[in-house]
Amino acid sequence: MKPYYEDGAVTIYHGDCREILSSIGKVDLVLTDPPYGIGESSRRCASRGSKKIPATDYGFFDWDKSPPSKELIELTVSAGTRAILWGGNYFNLPPSRGWFVWDKQNTGYFADCELAWTNLETSVRIFRHMWNGMIRAGEERGVKRVHPTQKPIALMRWCIQKAGAVETILDPFMGSGTTLRAAKDLGCKAIGIELDERYCEIAANRMLQEVLF
Repeated sequence: MKPYYEDGAVTIYHGDCREILSSIGKVDLVLTDPPYGIGESSRRCASRGSKKIPATDYGFFDWDKSPPSKELIELTVSAGTRAILWGGNYFNLPPSRGWFVWDKQNTGYFADCELAWTNLETSVRIFRHMWNGMIRAGEERGVKRVHPTQKPIALMRWCIQKAGAVETILDPFMGSGTTLRAAKDLGCKAIGIELDERYCEIAANRMLQEVLF
């Protein structure tokens, strides 16, 4: 399959990961944030905006009406030697002692934390990074989000570093390409798959930026 975008570190495919995963060799790490199936909609998670950052219209989407099937989650996990799945508490996954916790340091209006299931041989780990609506830490401070469920680059860098020695990383639910950006910043190779072409374009443009870390 012809990539939507490709450079020396990153390859992006536009399409359904159910059809593309089988053509990709096994990677060192699958790091992804699949849809949780909790009924997000453009109305529910539209940006509220502020004086500094205007509200964002994410458009209409229905990709979160239901979670990925058990078979697709299993296929996703099996694509890598190691796996980190954000929202793992929404999926039917094996027991794990190596959960990741993202403490969002918010004021109580939004969820306090998000959880990631991992198959890593580690204890539960916590990453503290403010992501409180429009109030965000790190390089995204004051920058308009481009995806309704976008996560911090710093979080994905932390995940990669906690995974140990990895060279190739896969995100089959790529979204705006945060996992790929983090991987490229850390000198890793990365593959992303995304069903929505507008996010393929956004991710490709993010890959053209200078290394941020």
